[in-house]
Amino acid sequence: MKNVGFLGAGNMGYAIMKGICGSSVSDIKLFAFDLSEDMTKRAEKIGVEICTSEKELVSKCDYIFLAVKPQVLSGVLETIKDTLTPEKVVVSIAAGITSEYLKSRTIPDLKTVLVMPNTPLLLGEGATALSKSEPTTDEEFELVCSIFNACGDTAVLSPDKMKEIIAINGSSPAFIYLFAKGFIEYAEEQGISGEAAKKLFAKTLIGSAKMITDSGNTIDELIRMVSSPGGTTLAGLDRLYEGELVQTVKNACESCTRRAYELSE
Repeated sequence: MKNVGFLGAGNMGYAIMKGICGSSVSDIKLFAFDLSEDMTKRAEKIGVEICTSEKELVSKCDYIFLAVKPQVLSGVLETIKDTLTPEKVVVSIAAGITSEYLKSRTIPDLKTVLVMPNTPLLLGEGATALSKSEPTTDEEFELVCSIFNACGDTAVLSPDKMKEIIAINGSSPAFIYLFAKGFIEYAEEQGISGEAAKKLFAKTLIGSAKMITDSGNTIDELIRMVSSPGGTTLAGLDRLYEGELVQTVKNACESCTRRAYELSE
């Protein structure tokens, strides 16, 4: 039995815990600490044992998930550094934070795994990027991977790409929701039920995602499949091209990455 603790039980920490609880991952006991009583009560309802302090959680757990905001991480590390030992594995989901940063503020031989998950973990549909740093063992890394594999898909990256990946899977759900908002608001302006539009557009997103992963076609080929010459789709696409949608998306990704580097300083 491995004890897995979460310092922070907010949206992302809770999403991971809920994913674990609803998965086939066995031989794991979950612990959590959060300053918010509402957050700890929510975690407790799904079977998580609540600790009274950061140090209590670290002392009890083999794997410690840092599920706090990057802006407060330094203070948390200062609090727990005397309780950490080389046998424990620290898993950071804090955007932009490197293994070097964690080691410099705790112990030099700290075992670390960097993770960039996303909130669809709540539904077992997460997309998570992971990277391993020395001296973390392959076995320890595999256990962390198994947690995220049980509630979504994963990809293993080199540590030097963990900032760049944030926009791709960590932040992109918010971008997609904003994109969806435009379609739903347009439908409502045309007198169409917002609920009907949401249902149809959401299913279209799901189906389009499956076409990307399963059809064997490139993105450009998929676009052409929907675009009849002189048709309605091309008329809409022309406006998106005029607005430089692809470049706007890249600009948003670059802003995410730039902020990640700022947070790691």
